Amino acid sequence: MSRTVVFSAYGGPEVLRVADVEPGEPGPGEIRVHVRAAGVQPFDALFRGGQARSYIPAAFPQRLGNEFAGVVDAVGEGVGGVAAGDEVVGWAMLASYAEHVVVPADQVAAKPAAMPWPEAGVLSASGQTAATALERLRVGAGDTLLVHAAAGGVGTFAVQLARAAGATVVGTASERNHAYLRELGVIPVAYGDGLAGRVRAAAPGGVDAALDAAGTVEALEVSVELVADRARVGTIAYQPAADRFGVQRLSTERSAARLAGLVALWEKGELRVRIQEAVPVEEAERAHRLIESGHTTGKLVLVF
Repeated sequence: MSRTVVFSAYGGPEVLRVADVEPGEPGPGEIRVHVRAAGVQPFDALFRGGQARSYIPAAFPQRLGNEFAGVVDAVGEGVGGVAAGDEVVGWAMLASYAEHVVVPADQVAAKPAAMPWPEAGVLSASGQTAATALERLRVGAGDTLLVHAAAGGVGTFAVQLARAAGATVVGTASERNHAYLRELGVIPVAYGDGLAGRVRAAAPGGVDAALDAAGTVEALEVSVELVADRARVGTIAYQPAADRFGVQRLSTERSAARLAGLVALWEKGELRVRIQEAVPVEEAERAHRLIESGHTTGKLVLVF
């Protein structure tokens, strides 16, 4: 059997429970992975609470989680390039909080032996979201990028990818995270009244693009005030005001090649993964309470 986090009704973190589920067998073109770590994202809490039901309804008992890392333990017919025993990182939409996942073989990339399991488990979703966002906002060498919630799960990936591409990055965060952002080469600024002025002082040459990972009206207001081209302002957060401001709603475009690119940056030392806490899967409820607090730095991960 496979330990799997499920919920049978929308609600708070208390609706989560761990159930024993048959692990399933891989079909043609699929692999089964014995999961060692699975990332926890703010979207997981939104989905559990029912905020996404209008466009992604739950099918109870519903699973959760969109990123994982583990060891391949079964391979379906026709799969090449992946074998039992391989360590991989990957994604399984609304299924990753499980001791075993069955996914198409093209939804994983090789995990470096030196990469710790908790870091591997949080690379896929937030990393690919950040990479997609920077591509859509056309961030490159010479640009100045403003990232809201720069010390959060997606933010920490976005600022590093932007720096690797040759951009200057200004990041909003609470004071307690400023030292961490400086370590990543980011110019930190605090939230709150006067934010636009602080960003102007930090980036006297202007801001070329902005990424909202905070989901606040303040983040959007400041972004459209400072960035001349609204096509270069985007949000990954659930914020109804986005359409009113005329900014891009950004979603994740996943591929094994994109994921492998993130792994390569990690191997070169250009991408750090910060884990706030590795939480035993039996404590998934606590992990969701932490992610909903809005005060996480880096990533939370469930471990098996």
